[in-house]
Amino acid sequence: KMTQQMRDLQLAQARKPPGPSSPNAAKRLYRNLSGKFRVNYTSFDEGSLVGRGEKEKLRKSYLFQSNAALFEAVELQDLDRVQEMLKHYSPEELDLNTPNSEGLLPLDVAIMTNNAPIARALLQAGAKESPHFVSLESRSLHLSTLVREAEQRVNELMAQVVNEAPNADCSEKEKQLKAWEWRFRLYKRMKAGFEHARVPDAPSSVHLSVASSSSLQVTFWEPLSVNSAVVTKYKVEWSCSPTFSPLLGEAVIDKLKELHFTIQGLVSGTAYHIRVSAYNMKGWGPPQASVPPFAIPSNWREYDGRAPRRRGQAEALDHLLAQVKTVHQHCICHEPCKNQPQSRKHSVSKSLKHLFHPGSKFLKTLKRGLYLTAIFYKDDNILVTHEDQIPVVEIDDTYSCLLMQDFLWLTKVSCMWDEILWLRQCVTVSQSSCSCILQTRFKMLLAISQMQGLLGIQDLGQVFFEPIKDKQGNILIVTLKEVKTNQTFESVRWVPICKLQSSRKSVSSPEEPTALDTLLISVQDKLAYHQRSSHALSAGLYLGYLKLCSAVDQIRVLVPEQLPNILCHVKIRSNPNISREEWEWLQKMASVEEPLPTESEADRSQNPLFQELQVAIKELMTLVNIPLQEAKDFRLYSQEVLDFGDQVSFLLLLPPSDDVCTAPGQNNPYTPRSGFLTLPLQIFELGEER
Repeated sequence: KMTQQMRDLQLAQARKPPGPSSPNAAKRLYRNLSGKFRVNYTSFDEGSLVGRGEKEKLRKSYLFQSNAALFEAVELQDLDRVQEMLKHYSPEELDLNTPNSEGLLPLDVAIMTNNAPIARALLQAGAKESPHFVSLESRSLHLSTLVREAEQRVNELMAQVVNEAPNADCSEKEKQLKAWEWRFRLYKRMKAGFEHARVPDAPSSVHLSVASSSSLQVTFWEPLSVNSAVVTKYKVEWSCSPTFSPLLGEAVIDKLKELHFTIQGLVSGTAYHIRVSAYNMKGWGPPQASVPPFAIPSNWREYDGRAPRRRGQAEALDHLLAQVKTVHQHCICHEPCKNQPQSRKHSVSKSLKHLFHPGSKFLKTLKRGLYLTAIFYKDDNILVTHEDQIPVVEIDDTYSCLLMQDFLWLTKVSCMWDEILWLRQCVTVSQSSCSCILQTRFKMLLAISQMQGLLGIQDLGQVFFEPIKDKQGNILIVTLKEVKTNQTFESVRWVPICKLQSSRKSVSSPEEPTALDTLLISVQDKLAYHQRSSHALSAGLYLGYLKLCSAVDQIRVLVPEQLPNILCHVKIRSNPNISREEWEWLQKMASVEEPLPTESEADRSQNPLFQELQVAIKELMTLVNIPLQEAKDFRLYSQEVLDFGDQVSFLLLLPPSDDVCTAPGQNNPYTPRSGFLTLPLQIFELGEER
C-alpha cells in the first residue's frame, strides 16, 4: 500500500513545478507567490472576471499559490510571515488542510522540525495532521522514503553536474542540485525530529467545575515539558468510578484555540471523575486527574427547589397585552387602525403629507415648553433636517415642568414604538376623565407619531436617562438610535457631527445655553452613553455592588459610566453556574452573625469559591474606592443568584442595611468619587432588559 502511495506521490511530484534552487531562491519565490496571490484574490473578489471557466481556473491557481506560499513560510521557519498569512486569509483560502505532492501538510512540517511557535499558530487556525499517518510505522516509513528519494535525486544531479560540460543546461542542473540538497536536509531534520520525539507528559493542570445541573466544564493546560513534540490534540474521559472502569465517555479536542471542554448530558446528583491526556505525533501521553477529583452536576436552585424568577413572565405579559387589545378592538375609535394601509407606498405618501401640513414640520427654535428630539447616528454622522437642524417636534407649549412620572412613562412607551397609534386611540377613549396626566401623555403620543411620520421611521430608539432643561423654560426629551445600514430618508440627511457643531450658530450666551445648544455640545457624550449601554457582559459569574440613593420623586442606582446598564461589578470566574454545594456553603456563611471565620488552607483548597470571592471583594472595593476595613460590615445577598440568561449570573454585595439607600441630604460614606453615575431605577431596569 505504501509503495503504491509513493508511486502516486512521485507522479504528482513530476507534475509539480521544480523546487527552489536555494533557501534564498525559496524566499524570493515565496514572497513573489504571496504578492501574486494577493493581487489575484482582490481581482477575484471584485468580480472583474467573467466566465465561469476563467474564475474556476483563477481560483485553483490562487489556492495553489497560497498553499505554496504557506509551505515555504513554514519550511523556512518564518513565524512572522506565517502569522501574517493566517491573519489575513481563511483556512480555505490558504488550502490549509490539503496535503502537497509529498503527502505532507504545513502542520506536519512544523511539528516534525519541532517548531513549536509555528505549530501552535497553525493549530489555532484549525490546521490538522496528514491523514496518511495512520500509525507510527506509516509515518516513519513515509519519512524514510522522502529522505531516500531526496538523497537519490541529489546523487543523480551531482553526477550530471560533474560529468557534463559547462553550458546553460549545466547551470540549470546546478540550481536544481542546490534545491534538492536543501530539501534533503529538511527531510533529514524532520526524520530526526520524529525519531527523537517522545510521547507528551500529562497536562500540567486540569480544573473541573460544575457548569449546570446536567454538565461539567473541564479546563486544562499544556504539559510543562518542552522536550517532547508539539501537542496536537487532547482527550477528555469521564467515569463514575475513580478507576475509570467502566468508562462512560470520552471526547477528543483538536481545536486548540481554547483549552476547555463542556461535558453535556450528565445526570444531576451523580459524581463524575474526569481525566485528560495529551497527544503528539508519538501517541497519547499519561492522563492527568482533575482538581477536584470529581464533581456533581447541580444548580443552586436545587437547594430549595426554587423556580426561575422570570419563567413565563414574558409570555404572561404578551397574553395580557393581547387581552387588552381584544377588549378595545371593537371600539369605534379603532376603525381607522383596522383600515390603515400597510404598504410602504402609502406610508411614504402619508409621511410626505406631514411635510406640508401646518404645524407638522420640524422646529428650528424652542419656545417655552416640552419637546421631543430624535438622534439617529451612524459612525461619526448624524441625521439632520434640510435646514441642518437636529429633528425636534413640540409636545406641549404650555408645559413648563416635566413630572418624573410622565418621563418614566415615556421611557416605557419606548419599548412599544410600533404600537403608538393603538396607544393613542386607547388614551383618546380615556380623555373623558379630563385628567391632566392623560392629556400630557396623549400629547406625548401625538409628538411621537409626528416624529415617526416626518422621519418615516417607527423605531426612535432608546430614551436618554434624563431630559435637557434650560433657564428659558424649555425641556428636551432625547431619543438615541444607531443606524447599522446605509439608509436614505425623505426629509433628513446625514452630516458629520463635527461639521454640525462647527456650523451651528448659537442664539444663546455661554452662561445660559438653550436646551438645543446644550444638546449639540454634549451630543458625543450621549452617543457614547448609548453605545456603552448596549454592551453585553461576557459569560461568567460576577460580583455586583448595589448602592441606591433616594430623592423626592425617584430612587437612583449607582452604575459604572463604562457599562451603565449593569451594576458596579467585577468578574469572579468564567463559569456562571453556582452549584448546589457552593450555595449551601453561602447559606451557611450568611447564617453566621459574626464575621466570616478564617478557613484553613485545606478548606480553601476544597472550596475554590471562597478564594474567588476573596479576590473579587478586594477588587470590587478598590474599584468603588471603599477601604477594605470599612467593608467588614458588608453582606452577600443570600436570597438568590441573579441570572441574566444562561451565560451571566450575579452575586450581590450589599452595604449595611441602613446604608443601602441614602436619603436626601444624608452623608453617604459608600459612594465612589469618579467614573460612575446614578440612573433612575426604572431607567436602569429598562436598560437591563435591553
